[in-house]
Amino acid sequence: MDKFDVVIIGSGPGGYVAAIRAAQLGLKTAIVEKDPELGGTCLNIGCIPSKALLSSSDHFMFAKREAAKHGIVLPNVVLDLSTMLKRKDKVVKTLTSGVRGLMKLNQVTTLPGLGSISAPGRVSVTGADAAVTEVEAKNIIIATGSVPVELPSMKFDGHTIVSSTEALSFPEVPKKLLVIGGGAIGLELGSVWSRLGSDVTVVEFLPRIALGFDLELAAALQKVLTAQGMKFHLETKVSGVKAEGGHAVATATKGDEQLTFEADKVLVSVGRRAFVEGVDADKLGVALDERQRIKVDAHFRTNVEGVYAIGDVIAGPMLAHKAEEEGIACVEMIAGKAGHVNYDVIPGIIYTNPELAGAGVTEDFAKEKGMDVRVGKFPFRANGRALAAEDVEGFVKFVADAKTDRIIGAHIMSHAASDLIAECVAVMEFGGSAEDLGRTVHAHPTLSEAVKEAALSVNKSALHISNC
Repeated sequence: MDKFDVVIIGSGPGGYVAAIRAAQLGLKTAIVEKDPELGGTCLNIGCIPSKALLSSSDHFMFAKREAAKHGIVLPNVVLDLSTMLKRKDKVVKTLTSGVRGLMKLNQVTTLPGLGSISAPGRVSVTGADAAVTEVEAKNIIIATGSVPVELPSMKFDGHTIVSSTEALSFPEVPKKLLVIGGGAIGLELGSVWSRLGSDVTVVEFLPRIALGFDLELAAALQKVLTAQGMKFHLETKVSGVKAEGGHAVATATKGDEQLTFEADKVLVSVGRRAFVEGVDADKLGVALDERQRIKVDAHFRTNVEGVYAIGDVIAGPMLAHKAEEEGIACVEMIAGKAGHVNYDVIPGIIYTNPELAGAGVTEDFAKEKGMDVRVGKFPFRANGRALAAEDVEGFVKFVADAKTDRIIGAHIMSHAASDLIAECVAVMEFGGSAEDLGRTVHAHPTLSEAVKEAALSVNKSALHISNC
């Protein structure tokens, strides 16, 4: 029986990054994966394929609606969906192959099959041929991720009522797409198919979209997406969906009003849940919380000696980069080093166009909690690079402690928000103030100058807009 210092069950961003770091630290490491390809949900049916489609559909929308403004005349723009989907699959294949190469490069043993913890310090791997292999492990890390939440009144059929997985590969653009849930997944995939010509309606139970993001920016994003053609019904509860003959009818209520939505496809995107099935953690006595997530301490240890958990299976935002940082910290702690994850500055992103990004405290949260803060904002309409590119929607917003000037929240709506937020996170990680960021030299002309100006605005020192 092979023996390892660390065996990781699950090869998503948390799992495979943990494996690489463990190998770097000199630990004999193995990774177990039940699916044919490494990379987990993120690389195979989540982050990467959705971003490939977002990029392609954005190019298509630019060609149809915006190119002429730049003197680029494209009279007959035609969608070749098959080629677009093939490109998406190629991107995925490139990255999953890359992960497999990284495992070989770092001498991480890959064990294909369904991994389960058969006993303390022992992992069983059941292959596709039903053959079972057992290995010993001083330390076991559960990194099995999450799956879409399925509602009893609208169960996935894989064709008409679908999860995000199927919504990545529609063979043709649905004439009408109903999206249930106004979070990141629903907005992103709804945006993809809207750009490609679908009549998209988003139904959200809450009075807002993009829960968890700054309320002002979320409202601004909804306004832009509405202008792009998406429809929104907020404070609307879907009670059921009936699908028949490739067509669906959803019934809903909004206050006392009864609503009916017809669609060719219904994307149910009301959240994700921890995936712990098959690992047999419960049989081992691993404690779960009320949401069936694995309970861990500050060192990612479960209540069972030698068993750890990271990523979507534990509490916290279900984000690939959060899982990566936890994986690194977990194996560093196993190796006797001081691992670190600062949960106060983990950025969240919605990859629509414009994108929405945020880290830390929002202005509405600060007001609700009675926190003494100052807010600074700067619009991209006043930024030279944004004007040159004609990408002027959105703004940068900082929330700073009124007494110390320390930045405790950063929020951006821009087509480049996912990249711009990194500078803000770096400053926040090291306890930087709005003045620190505002006095940092930013190249001109760049979109990042809007970040600088928003930081200056906290103390009414912005240079290219009124500070009144």
